Amino acid sequence: MWDRIEGSWKEMTGKVKEQWGKLTDDDMTVIAGKRDQLAGKLQERYGYAKDKAEQEISAFEGRFEHQDAK
Repeated sequence: MWDRIEGSWKEMTGKVKEQWGKLTDDDMTVIAGKRDQLAGKLQERYGYAKDKAEQEISAFEGRFEHQDAK
């Protein structure tokens, strides 16, 4: 699933910033659709532990997986 998010990163940045408003445009450029980069930025901006960042990303990913199933 993440490869689809990465593949449409430019379109996804709005949804990512809706979810995690502390991420900046510069963060979006650095992340460039890479899941590990997003996890790192969530840890940096929100003070999340690695596990918490991964849980957040998985939940975000799951919402789009659910939409695709409709």
